[in-house]
Amino acid sequence: MKISNISYLNFRNLENGSIDLSDKINVFYGKNAQGKTSLLEAIYYSSTGISFKTKKTSEMIKYNFDEFISSISYSDYIANNKISVRFKNVSGAKKEFFFNKKRISQTDFYGKINIIAYIPEDIILISGSPKNRRDFFDIEISQIDKGYLTNLKNYDKLLKIRNKYLKENKRNSEEFAIYEKEFIKYASYIIFTRIEYVKSLSIILNLQYRKLFNIEQELNLKYETTLDKVAKVTVEMIQESLKKEILQKKCQEDRYKFSLVGPHKDDYKFLLNGYEAKISASQGEKKSIIFSLKLSEIEIIKKNRKENPVVIIDDITSYFDEDRRKSILDFFNKKDIQVLISSTDKLDIEAKNFYVEKGIIEDESNINK
Repeated sequence: MKISNISYLNFRNLENGSIDLSDKINVFYGKNAQGKTSLLEAIYYSSTGISFKTKKTSEMIKYNFDEFISSISYSDYIANNKISVRFKNVSGAKKEFFFNKKRISQTDFYGKINIIAYIPEDIILISGSPKNRRDFFDIEISQIDKGYLTNLKNYDKLLKIRNKYLKENKRNSEEFAIYEKEFIKYASYIIFTRIEYVKSLSIILNLQYRKLFNIEQELNLKYETTLDKVAKVTVEMIQESLKKEILQKKCQEDRYKFSLVGPHKDDYKFLLNGYEAKISASQGEKKSIIFSLKLSEIEIIKKNRKENPVVIIDDITSYFDEDRRKSILDFFNKKDIQVLISSTDKLDIEAKNFYVEKGIIEDESNINK
């Protein structure tokens, strides 16, 4: 999978424009606060409909405007395509998604382009809250599994309904029983999918970490749920376990008026040599864990989608020294993976270079012609 072009209108501090990308390594360099990260964010948002910088889409609109549009032309193993996102912040915020000029739903839009972003803020995946980790893995699983995304949306709706009924003391109503059955069904699908995903990812994660950073250490990813610990899990087993746990916590839920059982309460933990990385790992080890995670996701996506994703690395110079940068970028070249990098310095590597200043992105290959 390769992105050939990105165009953007009224996006953050970027001057409206369009750029053509190399299908190998692309470097956006310049001083801080000039628009490098904004450009990478525009590419990521155009691919997913989600920002890696903010939860508030309205923050991405250029000052004094009320909408932005971003579009990407790309090729996959089937064809050349174009996807676009338009966000309007008038008369109620509204997102619109397009595929080859036809309007589609966000569910159909998501996963058209597989893209992985590595940004400085990713350290929160280890040091942050369980919600940070749940949100991250929900996004990653949804890229390769549309059914998971649908189940997640249905579960979120049912969770809100269930909480509303608990708040109104309507647990014993006939309607609550109907919603409860559906709630357990979708919760079970989500937990089962997460368990299977973590099984596959954890093996690759450990191999990547040992190969790149420390052959003597063991890195594991653990999915923490209240499910009874057994070797092989089925959806039906999860459903029975959830029913039992809901019964056990009935009094607590009635007291607190919200749902205490379900995948919205679960967590993921990184274990380095058997110890939780959040507590025991150094900052350097945490950075290495996150980068190993990103490389592992590449393998998972390739296995499921039969092609490589696009990779974004923001502020590479603050993360890796020169030797490590070269080895990492050599890895991407050998794997034929398209990489989009921001840096404060022009890197001494073979790449297509773009100079960024005051929101203007200059393609150096055009300047030098």
